[in-house]
Amino acid sequence: MSIEDITNYKSVTDVLTSSGQPDEMQFKEIAAAGYEVVINLAMPNSDNAIPEEGYIVTARKMVYVHLPVPFEAPTVEHLRPFFALMSAFEGKKCWVHCVINYRVLALLYQYFRLVRNVSAEEAKKVILAEWDPDQVWREFMALEAEDAGL
Repeated sequence: MSIEDITNYKSVTDVLTSSGQPDEMQFKEIAAAGYEVVINLAMPNSDNAIPEEGYIVTARKMVYVHLPVPFEAPTVEHLRPFFALMSAFEGKKCWVHCVINYRVLALLYQYFRLVRNVSAEEAKKVILAEWDPDQVWREFMALEAEDAGL
């Protein structure tokens, strides 16, 4: 099994990958691929959530951070800690996931656009082509730097 088989796998940069929810064996493969950090943006009661995920990840010598972002109600308040995590782990091999990889890619879009100052057109390359964001996510992705306190 390859890590590329994980739901909606997306290699964003050489050290940043995102996906939907990995299973326990896939976390083993993520660790074997040299990832140092796993960030989980899914809610603890999300479909396919693994209650012991933190233990599974840390037992494989990776750092685990759970930053729950409700799919139905993301806010600017979720951006600030996400931006801080991305800055704190910059240069580390990092895997960010949620249930199906939509919320992750929306936050990464904002990170690249607002923090890394990448054009919106360039930042949109992280978004999966099959995802058509609803109004809530379109509004979230339209937030500007001043909205996020940058």
